[in-house]
Amino acid sequence: MGQVAAVTGATGFLGGHLCERLLAEGWTVRGLCRPSSDRRLERPASRSSDLAEVAWYVGDCFDAATLSSLVDGADVVFHLAGVGLWSADPETVHRVNREGTENVLEACRDGDVGRVVFTSTAGTRRTNGSSEFADEDDIAEPIGAYQASKAAAERLLDDYAATGGDAVTVHPTSIVGPGDDSFTTQLLAMGLEPTMPATLPGGASIVGVSDVVDGLLAAAADGERGEHYILGGENLTYDQAASRIADYAGGTAAPVRVPATAIRAAGPVAEGVRAVTGRQVFPFDRRMAALATQRLFYSSQKANAELGYEYEPLESHLPETLAWYRDAET
Repeated sequence: MGQVAAVTGATGFLGGHLCERLLAEGWTVRGLCRPSSDRRLERPASRSSDLAEVAWYVGDCFDAATLSSLVDGADVVFHLAGVGLWSADPETVHRVNREGTENVLEACRDGDVGRVVFTSTAGTRRTNGSSEFADEDDIAEPIGAYQASKAAAERLLDDYAATGGDAVTVHPTSIVGPGDDSFTTQLLAMGLEPTMPATLPGGASIVGVSDVVDGLLAAAADGERGEHYILGGENLTYDQAASRIADYAGGTAAPVRVPATAIRAAGPVAEGVRAVTGRQVFPFDRRMAALATQRLFYSSQKANAELGYEYEPLESHLPETLAWYRDAET
């Protein structure tokens, strides 16, 4: 009998890809999902895939009985469940990301559980200016509710590891791949759509979803208890990424870059609308808007040295991602 994995966030973009890989490698997979969640993977029409072999546990991170059943007896608990500011208000983001993590760890303490692999975000790390690339030691002051909630959850994992539990935290950077209708669709549009008026200033560490799944499995197998690992990819400006996508796919990269001043100005506008009307028109404030104009570049040297983690160039992830993107448009 293969190893048993429990996966929260199993129907999400990264969670679905992780479950698919685990199943392919012979794991028994238990997945946490809400009653309304779609349990199919979004793939190009030429390659259908679903998660029918996952043993589904219907509930969420606030259902103690379901969590207990989900994790008990698992060799690895992959905790990926979370929400961002595009889909929830700041209070809900904190509740799900921080308190939900606390509930998962409580279930793990009470059950027979091997290792916990927690997926945080590279956003809790940021260079202090002494280097172009941030690493695991560059702990940053959180900007916005999402980063703050993830930083708080990381502290819970660190405490769990320091008090007898076995836990590792990974920090993916900006992930691209089929099924992601946020960052991936925006990035591809900058390189493919003739109607796209502009690229963005700044840049990101762009990593394929399959590489992040590799990193999750490596962290489960070889990570040091209590350690953190950045799972990044190529560090590219958005201009560079758009040009490479256009060159690969025969598209037309957006010809103009949005001025950083325009993005920074949107932060105060969003704050003002929220203060007057109580409505959130953009999920960021002035500090988050300023952050979006920076080159958020990262080093994965530690993950490479300790986990054997490697990443592929952007172009290697484009065939399946572009097929999915074009299917979604038709």
